[in-house]
Amino acid sequence: MFSQNPFAALSELLPASALQTYLIVMVLAVFFGTLYDILHKGSAKYFFANWRKSREKSTKTVGGGEVISAAVKTAVVDVMASGEFCNQRRRVAHLLTMYGFILYVVTTVIMIFGYPTPATPTPTLLPLLWCVGALMVCVGGYWFWFFIRVDVAAEGGAPLRLMHADLFILSLLASVTLALIWAFLQANGSAFAGLFFGLYILATTILFGSVPWSKFAHMFFKPAAAFEKRLSEANGTHQNLPTLSRDDPEQQKRHSMELLQNAPMDMGLGIKREKPNHY
Repeated sequence: MFSQNPFAALSELLPASALQTYLIVMVLAVFFGTLYDILHKGSAKYFFANWRKSREKSTKTVGGGEVISAAVKTAVVDVMASGEFCNQRRRVAHLLTMYGFILYVVTTVIMIFGYPTPATPTPTLLPLLWCVGALMVCVGGYWFWFFIRVDVAAEGGAPLRLMHADLFILSLLASVTLALIWAFLQANGSAFAGLFFGLYILATTILFGSVPWSKFAHMFFKPAAAFEKRLSEANGTHQNLPTLSRDDPEQQKRHSMELLQNAPMDMGLGIKREKPNHY
């Protein structure tokens, strides 16, 4: 399983072009689904309008170097390191899922297009990375689903309660979980391998075909929003929100002292404070 290309073995039942065509269709589904989502929700219109308003109200001139610096920080901190998450457990779960998904998708594309049949032997590293990526998604995704979700961890909600917003994470988990089961059954010559391959294709089609109704397109909006936020901080508008000046330590110190003075006795210093659970 960890050393065999599961897609190459399918060439006995399906032509290599079938999986390649399916993959192209899924890419187009994501592209047009995201485009529809942008037009339907007006995300791009809102983003550029907000950016234009920020530039009009700016109190500082942002040079090219600051723009490049903001772009680099956005890519490194907000995208690659998921810096928007203050909760470390959620950040780790998100990073596992994100990098696992990237590894899983990239190796899938390489194996389907580069090594479609047993006639072109697949390097053993590729199936291994494919399995590792799928397992990373499972670890991060199931950890988030059962233990980190706010309504479950803090409010005591039922872990199996489903909502419309759960379509993306559930279809993603279904896709990678069924992929691993299918690969295992196929490697062991099980008669149920075909059944689970069909379920795997179904879950994957839902994942990539439901972009307009899931949070899939969210991954394309977040970097743009994070970049716009950093530019608004650089030009002094701070997205028209009240904020403490990072250049005034005395203001930050006074604000911290006010919070401590107004906080209850069991809060503030964090000695007796507990995280909210089932309130």
